Amino acid sequence: MRKLILDELGRPAIDDYRNMPKNPIVVVLDSIRSALNVGSVFRTSDAFAIEKIILCGISATPPNREITKTAIGATESVSWSYQQDIKDAVSELRNLGYKIVGVEQTDSSVKLNEFTGFEDRIALVFGNEVDGISESILNDLDYCIEIPQYGTKHSLNVSVCAGIILWTLTHPGI
Repeated sequence: MRKLILDELGRPAIDDYRNMPKNPIVVVLDSIRSALNVGSVFRTSDAFAIEKIILCGISATPPNREITKTAIGATESVSWSYQQDIKDAVSELRNLGYKIVGVEQTDSSVKLNEFTGFEDRIALVFGNEVDGISESILNDLDYCIEIPQYGTKHSLNVSVCAGIILWTLTHPGI
């Protein structure tokens, strides 16, 4: 056994990546405090060919040293935009035909492994590391999903959560 070198991985060049078909998923980051988490979500979104990231509220935006540290170039490949108000971002996505899926523990959440709302176009909303998704948009969600957890902690790091959910949604039926 040997590790593969970068040239053997067959990854597309940035221009080729930008032009290739993407998974019809938009990631919405609702006031993420840590720029390192934002960068990690960029890198994960690149890995799973996600359509776009929308940064909202206090979420840091590129160029940012901490984002660059964890994104490792993914801010150049993944399409992104900034919108101050999360409600405006969600409203625009709904008008474009996206189903709005919050990632939050609520009295209506569906466990990720039981989620069947695979739509043509999904906007995934990930909330602030302390406060979660803004209360102001809870009633705007079509679905709310959560990752089943069995330990003593009540949540996962937002970038870890994004990785698990994006992998699951881009590999339905596995």
